[in-house]
Amino acid sequence: MKIDTTHPVMVTGATGYVAGVLIQKLLDAGLTVHAAVRDPEKKDKLRYLDEAARTASGTIKYFKSDLLKQGSYAQAMAGCQVVFHTASPFTIDVKDPQKELIDPAKLGTRNVLEEANRTPSVKRVVLTSSCAAIYGDNADLNKTPEGIFTEEVWNTSSSLEHNPYSYSKLLAEKEAWEINKKQNRWELVTINPTLVVGPGLNPFATSESFNLIRQFGDGTMKAGVPNLGFGIVDVREVAQAHLNAAFTPQAKGRYILHGHDSSFPDMANALMDKFGKDYPIPRRTLPKWLVWLVAPLVDKAMTRKFIARNVNYPWKGDNSKSKKDLGIRYRPLKASMEDFFQQMIDSRQVEPSS
Repeated sequence: MKIDTTHPVMVTGATGYVAGVLIQKLLDAGLTVHAAVRDPEKKDKLRYLDEAARTASGTIKYFKSDLLKQGSYAQAMAGCQVVFHTASPFTIDVKDPQKELIDPAKLGTRNVLEEANRTPSVKRVVLTSSCAAIYGDNADLNKTPEGIFTEEVWNTSSSLEHNPYSYSKLLAEKEAWEINKKQNRWELVTINPTLVVGPGLNPFATSESFNLIRQFGDGTMKAGVPNLGFGIVDVREVAQAHLNAAFTPQAKGRYILHGHDSSFPDMANALMDKFGKDYPIPRRTLPKWLVWLVAPLVDKAMTRKFIARNVNYPWKGDNSKSKKDLGIRYRPLKASMEDFFQQMIDSRQVEPSS
């Protein structure tokens, strides 16, 4: 299906981490962006988007919207052929997983896609899903057909009690495919990134990625890190994949966005050359027994079940479909980590050791 680039495009969760970098690319490509935000009157929240628009050839228009309020995307979506649905919480520390994760992810997705059903101009929806919809624990790798996570695999190990964030992403994506299946006007493409790193448009974004990278330099992880494996991808590649998924006619189905089979020790090593002298970058890999004893006391998301099924397990993902169909080329892990950490330094979120 061919998309006309003279039409506006809509982005939900426009002030988010991935959305910010995506909107910058859309504006640089000369497109008109309908940015759906919670409150267009809060100008401080929009300042980085406004700055991006000032130097770009495209234009941005803001629309008030609420993820859980029916009909609140109608105005923003009107006339758009492409909808980018990026709005979904990425937070681990929650008191009520149903209310804070499941409802916004699943019901929010339903709300946006039902609006697409009511908007005759819409031809394609690009949904920001996650590799969390593909797997719950690294131990799940043992059950995959080829010993690698691919787009054919779905998360079967997460629940409201165990890895609720991953469970929310699974339910949201399944909901999207169900709604898509019941109509034939608009196509659905999902982008399933691994852990997203790299500099954001807004250096103070609220994504869990920022909390994590900050801990590599603020002394939180000084004693060492667990050998926890996961995939890593740069936010700039994730944003490019969204753009290419929207305007590549043959783009279809799910796409794993994944630059590197990695781990916490790999992330620390990637920062060591440039920043190890001045910042308390972790140098030690903690033994599993110590993580098992201490981590649940420090971080309630690190349950003993999570540690048992993830620490000392590798993560392996197949990114060949994103390379082939979307033309994505992945930059080195070192470049992503150094650029991200440098942004933390420039915005004074980490300070040198005295």
